Amino acid sequence: MKMQKDGGSASKRRDLTCRLFAAAAMTVSAVGLTAAPAAAQISGDVVKIGIVNDQSGPLSDLAGPGSVVAARLALEDFKAMTPSLNVQVVSADHQNKADIGVEVVRRWYEADGVDMVVDVGNSAVALAVQSIARDQKKLVIYAAVGTTDITGSQCSPTGLAWLHDNYNLVSGPIRKLVAQGQDKWFFIAADYAFGQNMVKESQSALAAAGGTSVGAVFHPLGNTDYASFLLQAQSSGADVVAFANAGSQLVTSMKQWNEFGMNSGPQRAVAELMFLTDIHGMGLETAQGLTGVTAWYWDLNDETRAFAKRFFDLHGAMPTAPQASVYSSVLHYLKAVAATGTDETSSVVAEMRAAPVDDFYAPGATLRADNKLVHDFYLVQVKKPAELETPWAYYNVVETIAAADAYSPLSESDCSLAAAAGK
Repeated sequence: MKMQKDGGSASKRRDLTCRLFAAAAMTVSAVGLTAAPAAAQISGDVVKIGIVNDQSGPLSDLAGPGSVVAARLALEDFKAMTPSLNVQVVSADHQNKADIGVEVVRRWYEADGVDMVVDVGNSAVALAVQSIARDQKKLVIYAAVGTTDITGSQCSPTGLAWLHDNYNLVSGPIRKLVAQGQDKWFFIAADYAFGQNMVKESQSALAAAGGTSVGAVFHPLGNTDYASFLLQAQSSGADVVAFANAGSQLVTSMKQWNEFGMNSGPQRAVAELMFLTDIHGMGLETAQGLTGVTAWYWDLNDETRAFAKRFFDLHGAMPTAPQASVYSSVLHYLKAVAATGTDETSSVVAEMRAAPVDDFYAPGATLRADNKLVHDFYLVQVKKPAELETPWAYYNVVETIAAADAYSPLSESDCSLAAAAGK
């Protein structure tokens, strides 16, 4: 696989992805249903997919324009399998603001004929979008949305979680580290629905494992100065300082952690949510040794590497787990539309639930009653600089976390869908 060593300059990647974003926002035609009666059941004779996420802010590298690229690749592969279905993709930047996200999605559903929204990538925006999708009886599929409320207390028949939730991300590492004697934790978290929920889930997991939370501080989204938060963590007496933030926030947090010499101190840093682009942004000198849980990694096997090369050729960076999940969810959705001959939400969701996922992302995965896609996860550790042999191959996979162990029990769910299914 030939790649620039550093994935290309940031400016070149921005130029490339801007061009791809503009192209993907236009109509993308794929071929589909062969029977005329089936095509007639597609509203407006077109299937419309909307990608809404942070396109320009602190969470844009991990999804952003790259999610549009991933959707484009899913459409290419669908076209190769199924002739004649007209598909359009539209994209928007919600700027990590719930009111903007709601305005965009409402317009898409009510005026623009969008059938399915995918990605979202911000828990606060997702919770707001969930209610719109429920009211409109339209489908929304979440990629990097961490709050457990989205498939818990605020679950919806039309809201599917394709990537992870905060329980998946924190429960395994907490049990493992507490068992090793690292049982006092301090949290530095983003102050919105995601960070608040992640700390809540972490503290619950800590208590169950016999550990203790010795404090938590919350910073604004997009914060750039973490000195006061780090000093509080340093003086807390915690064994572990856990970062419940992501994107440029995690990158800046960890750079300042090293600048203050805390990387050589007695406390261990844990990134409760980290993405490949975060590691690339902070560099291995800063990131080495960090552990985390991921739903997917591009260097797992030949299939994941083949997709990664296609993605890299278009985007100039390797795909993150959220971007891979956008590919998977778009492809699975389009297969369901083709199989049912309609874009009517309940029929499509029923087909998506009946058919297991068949791709490189989560082969054999199925949707649970609470609308979580159930699949394996991976505990990973960031390599030392001397261990890096292939550009972007930043992780050592420590262990596979089987799907059966990765999710909170359905019997404990507070999702009304689970109750209706007789959990």
